[in-house]
Amino acid sequence: MSTSAPAQSDRIDAYVWRISAVVIVGAIMSILDTTIVNVALRTLGRDLHSTIAEIQWVVTGYMLSLAAVIPVTGWAAKRFGAKRVYLVSLVLFTAGSALCGLATSTTELILFRVLQGVGGGMILPIGQLMMAEAAGPKRMGRVMSMVAVPAMLAPILGPTIGGLIVDNASWRWIFYVNVPIGVIAVALAIRILPRVKPAAAEKLDFLGLALMATGLPLLTYGLAEIGITGHFGLVKVILPIVAGLALIGVFVMHALRIPRPLLDLRLYRRPTFSSASFAMFCLGAALFGGMILLPLYWQGVRHESVLDSGLLLAPQGLGMALVMPLAGKLADRMGGGPLALFGVIVTTLTTVPFGLIGDHTSIAYLSVAMFLRGTGIGFAFMPAMTAAFASLERHELADATPQLNVLQRVGGSIGTAVLAVVLQRALTGVHTLAGAAHAYGIAFWTATGLTALAIVPCIILLRAERAARAAKAAGVSADTVAEAIAA
Repeated sequence: MSTSAPAQSDRIDAYVWRISAVVIVGAIMSILDTTIVNVALRTLGRDLHSTIAEIQWVVTGYMLSLAAVIPVTGWAAKRFGAKRVYLVSLVLFTAGSALCGLATSTTELILFRVLQGVGGGMILPIGQLMMAEAAGPKRMGRVMSMVAVPAMLAPILGPTIGGLIVDNASWRWIFYVNVPIGVIAVALAIRILPRVKPAAAEKLDFLGLALMATGLPLLTYGLAEIGITGHFGLVKVILPIVAGLALIGVFVMHALRIPRPLLDLRLYRRPTFSSASFAMFCLGAALFGGMILLPLYWQGVRHESVLDSGLLLAPQGLGMALVMPLAGKLADRMGGGPLALFGVIVTTLTTVPFGLIGDHTSIAYLSVAMFLRGTGIGFAFMPAMTAAFASLERHELADATPQLNVLQRVGGSIGTAVLAVVLQRALTGVHTLAGAAHAYGIAFWTATGLTALAIVPCIILLRAERAARAAKAAGVSADTVAEAIAA
């Protein structure tokens, strides 16, 4: 098999780049799809006769299904072989995209987006696994950094591409455009990716998967129903929220009792990991939730075209793309805690101007605020993840990585639902552009609050991460550090 190339050389062989290129083709599809739909939500709501609180499930359902399958990918790759799972994920994503384009109702579109998300959630983790195996430890950093390129470009290109499509064709082409790319990705994967034989895998925690895959959607659905019904006390609101919280609670007890749970919650005994995880959850809620508010504001209040709305979102993505490589390097030198705290504070402060938004606020002013907000997000995300890993042992990384991805996605789905609820309620009875702008301001103040929640865990990071790094240098175990900090 080609992955047996000499590990001693630092030179990256051509076959490694070919594998990376195939993975990136698939990654671009799944990552772009988290942002490309945002600018079309108003069009989707109009054509499918749905409210904001209902149509946001096109985004929320996709992110929830992404989060649901991420913990399973490592087990599936070991049990069935990475190449086989990767091909299945590409086929599911491509088929889901085609079905989304054919949808005739909001319910159909949401269901097909969930199917699309199941495939999309497996593409990147499995692809990263194959890239890491092909590259070897000495070359992993350079090769894995390639995957960051589509992740950084998605907030810039996704809304712009979505705007171009909706302005010049049917919204259905937002989904159809994935079909030829998916077919090419499948063909390349069959031809280029190395075949990895299945290995012995531990039994999958089916009960844990069922509890999480049911509990999180129920909780998010209950929150979204508040916006649709306008009431907190209805059975259709209370029942899913209570049931969702109960199922998540049962999952926590279950995960702490068995030796190999779906998600190893024992990692949260580490103050560094738990505080960084909560920070990433809040940042995911603020980032992805904010990404649905801005296009709706540009189109609904400022009457910008869908394409212009997409272009007006670019400054935030540009800010993220410019600082993320620098943030990664600085985190290696300074530690993730100080940078994550700085990034969260910048993100919080630069969200404030949107809370004061009006129907004639300067576009240049908002663009500058978006660029600075993007830099704050860029400084917060990468260092927070770096800090989360600082107190972990090497064998714990496989459990930690999917959890951080899940938390970010779940934060994004809940943030999207909550902000859509707030906006829907604030827009009730509004008949003027000034009133509508004020409603968006209320939703952005909520986004500011979600971001500010991450400040406290980032402060905890400063102390916890320093203690963890000092302990590693002295050869002290991570559990001893956790006990010392807790005391």
